[in-house]
Amino acid sequence: MRKSMSLAAVVTAAAALVITPGVSSATTPVTEVKWAACPSDVAAPGLECGTMQVPLDYRKPSGRKTEVMISRLASQNPQKRRGILLTNPGGPSEGLTFPVLLKALGLPQSVLDAYDVIGMDPRGIGYSSPSTCDMTDEQMADGSVPPYADSSADVRQRAAEVKKIAEQCLKSSTADELPYNTTQNIARDLDTARAALGEKKASFLGYSYGSYLGSVYATLFPKTSDRVVLDSNLPKTGWDVEGGRLMGRGVEDTFPDFAKWAAAHPEYGLGTTPAQVKAKFFDLAARLDEKPSVEGIDGKLFRFTVFTRLYSTSEATFKKMATSWQAFDTGQPQPPEEFPEVPRVQALLAGRLHVICGDSAWPTSVATYERNVAIDRIKHPMFGAAAANIQPCAFWPKPVEKQVLPSGKGPRNVLLVQNERDPATPLAGAQSTRRAFGDRAALITIDQGGHGAYALGKNKCANDKVTAYLLGGERPNDTKCAAETG
Repeated sequence: MRKSMSLAAVVTAAAALVITPGVSSATTPVTEVKWAACPSDVAAPGLECGTMQVPLDYRKPSGRKTEVMISRLASQNPQKRRGILLTNPGGPSEGLTFPVLLKALGLPQSVLDAYDVIGMDPRGIGYSSPSTCDMTDEQMADGSVPPYADSSADVRQRAAEVKKIAEQCLKSSTADELPYNTTQNIARDLDTARAALGEKKASFLGYSYGSYLGSVYATLFPKTSDRVVLDSNLPKTGWDVEGGRLMGRGVEDTFPDFAKWAAAHPEYGLGTTPAQVKAKFFDLAARLDEKPSVEGIDGKLFRFTVFTRLYSTSEATFKKMATSWQAFDTGQPQPPEEFPEVPRVQALLAGRLHVICGDSAWPTSVATYERNVAIDRIKHPMFGAAAANIQPCAFWPKPVEKQVLPSGKGPRNVLLVQNERDPATPLAGAQSTRRAFGDRAALITIDQGGHGAYALGKNKCANDKVTAYLLGGERPNDTKCAAETG
């Protein structure tokens, strides 16, 4: 049970500067898109797929190539079409189906009319030259977020496990691609796609990890990036050791939404005040650590499932979580869960490691993670000792390029949109990126919880402002949208 629940939750939860000389927009290579039928598990009405050959290392544009697959959901209104909208769903994860998913989730028809919506499997992931770390099922089941560490001994045990994963990555058949599967090069791939599609400029819409990708894209390519929307934002340094630790704060920020709801629904027996509901969380985690449920769910996995369920603060999600807690509390079997089959998990998790470990230099001392965990276990007791736990990145080679950070040099074309309470990318991350961009950016904050805002949420104030920017180019100033009910 631990394997299927942990892996599915990680995958479905997506769900994330100094310009290096010689690899900016001025040297975007000339290539073409070879259009072909979409793979069977990607195919959808109106969606086209194609491949591009791009430099593995953009510092050597005439050198070895790697293949990247993109998708296109073309505008059906030539009179209103204004260009292309590059997209990224976060992760880093597959993105070919994201244009269709955005349409299904509520991307306005006016935006679909104005843009060809472009998806991409980032290099090393999905159908774009997939990576491998030769991980076992057990290794893949641990996903991208470490387990909760109850002690320094847990951190040291985890360190031995992730060191082995890093060694596997470095010995795998795709190890030679590892230094170049980075956010910097994914951003360059985006601009290569823009050029291959014959567009002078491209707009961008990215969520979660995609917010950092969009930051890098707008910084590397200020002249060819058009209207840039960054949703559910990582901090300016992306998913590095500190960006990961923010998840501990995010759970503390978001959990009160559920606690308030559960307290108003005493039929679940979780408490009649938010404080009692929070106490029930710690009670259940401790009891499950001592004696896992009949499904094999221990306190660590319980904490993780709460984290992933807080991605949505809908009534339906809260009911599901309350029912689950009630079953734990009374010793009853868990309600049946339905998890989709996740294809190409090896490439997803391996490719994700390539990116987050290759973007920046992570601390290499296990003692650093022991200290971080000890601090965050107290500072953010619900999930901090998981978010701060050690990753394979601690045993990764040093990045081949200096990290790209958001820059204030360029047009005022960046709009951040952010829920005030987000378990994975809390408001503090958006504020960090907003400050780094300076006058180039503005920030819309929304009085609501959950991960994902524009088109994925129902806040009319925020949705209207982002849509107006994508259509008319009039970027709002920093603003706050009140909570909406009903």
